[in-house]
Amino acid sequence: MNEDIKTREDIEKLMKSFYEHVLNDMIIGFIFNDVAEFELDSHLPVITDFWESVLFGSGKYGGRNRVMDVHLELNKKVRLKRGHFTRWLFLFNKSVDGMYEGLYAENIKQKASGIANAMQKRLQLVECSNVT
Repeated sequence: MNEDIKTREDIEKLMKSFYEHVLNDMIIGFIFNDVAEFELDSHLPVITDFWESVLFGSGKYGGRNRVMDVHLELNKKVRLKRGHFTRWLFLFNKSVDGMYEGLYAENIKQKASGIANAMQKRLQLVECSNVT
């Protein structure tokens, strides 16, 4: 039995594992590697702050509006489709399930699902508003 997510260090380990899967993924890896030119070392503290704030209410992440802006800009470069979000969520849940179990592990998966759904809806609204 795995332990639950308890600390910032647990979140950081989870994010390292998750992004290793993402960066090597045949379906969405290109978005991170080629389009976003994602660098794990610089992103890791930011994404750890984000999830620590979401999961534990730490308040360390201050870029709330920036998250959507980044994805809107990315969507201009490559259209983000439902399948991309589905794959992202699959890899996220797989990473969580492979390392942790418990209340916080379930909570982070639920939050990730909600975030993925909200982003998809927002991107669709933006696309619809650009059609005239």
